[in-house]
Amino acid sequence: MARLYALLFVVQIVLAVCALISCLSAEEGEIRALPRIAWVLIILFFPLLGSVAWFAAGRARGSARAAGGGAPKGRVRPGRERPRPVAPDDDPEFLRSLGEPSRREDQELFRRWEEDLRRREDEMRRRDGEPPREEDRPEGSTPTS
Repeated sequence: MARLYALLFVVQIVLAVCALISCLSAEEGEIRALPRIAWVLIILFFPLLGSVAWFAAGRARGSARAAGGGAPKGRVRPGRERPRPVAPDDDPEFLRSLGEPSRREDQELFRRWEEDLRRREDEMRRRDGEPPREEDRPEGSTPTS
C-alpha cells in the first residue's frame, strides 16, 4: 500500500510541475478565468486540484494544439493560426542583414589596422635609423626624410 501512495505522490508532483510549466509559458491571451499569478498560487497550494483545474479551465481551448503545431489536419481556423518563428539561419532577411554592412565595416576596420601597423613599423624603423620600406608605405604616400 505504501508503494501505491508513493506512486500517486510522484504522479501528483509531475502533474503539478507540468501545470506550472504550462501556466508560466502560456501567453497572456491563452490564460482564462484568473490572472497568471492566481493560477500559479492555486497550483502550488493545491497541487492535484490546481493542476486539474488549470488544464480544464485555466488555459484557452486549443492551446495544446497550438503549442504542438496548430490545429489538427483538416481543421484550420482562420485568424487563430499564428506564424511560427523562423530560426535565424533559415530566415533570408536575417541572413541578408548579416552580409553586406558587416563586410564593409570589417574591411574598413582591417584597412585602418593595416595603416596603423605600417605607421608603427615606419616609426620603429626611423628610431632605429632605417628608411621605411617601399612596400610597407600606404598607397599614395611619399617617403619622409
